[in-house]
Amino acid sequence: METPAVNETLQNLLQDLGMDPSHTSPALVSLSGANSKYLKDLRLNVSATLASTNMSRKEAYLLALSVAATEKHEALISAFEKLALKEEATPEEISETHGCASLLSLNNVFYRFRHYMHSNEYYSKQPAGLRMSLMMNPVMGKGLFELMSLVISAINGCEKCVVSHEHSVKQHGASEPRVYDAIRLGAVVRGLCVTM
Repeated sequence: METPAVNETLQNLLQDLGMDPSHTSPALVSLSGANSKYLKDLRLNVSATLASTNMSRKEAYLLALSVAATEKHEALISAFEKLALKEEATPEEISETHGCASLLSLNNVFYRFRHYMHSNEYYSKQPAGLRMSLMMNPVMGKGLFELMSLVISAINGCEKCVVSHEHSVKQHGASEPRVYDAIRLGAVVRGLCVTM
């Protein structure tokens, strides 16, 4: 049976994210029923990572949206889109975030395969033959787009892409604390997707 403290924590988390207070999932039911301390930890982790001093709120919400899109979590996609728009993200930036999630999911599979097959000369020498014009001149700026690409690549587990995008992010002026906070945010939002 759900306790008042757990219920309050859950309601506060939903309110923080601007989500329907009646939103539920099997994981939330289980965690609430077991009087889980994890919900409190989750709320604190979400709050802390979204409030990073190494990125603006708009950037944090767009990064969170990219993870929710990658994980195909409709309720969180909607919530993070609304939060990003409140922080003056443009419809073009929202659209580009969805495009980035899709493109990186594609790239991560392709380049992870080539990395796994590194000893095969044929695979490593073939041109990718994949269109990636979205990466050339992104509306959100190359630095944020590369940071988003890095976060999605980490979520998707592509070592080659992670290394490449981390290098590119730093070339565009990002500090290691900014990179670290973005990855922490991505990890927390992925956990949020599993729970919500």
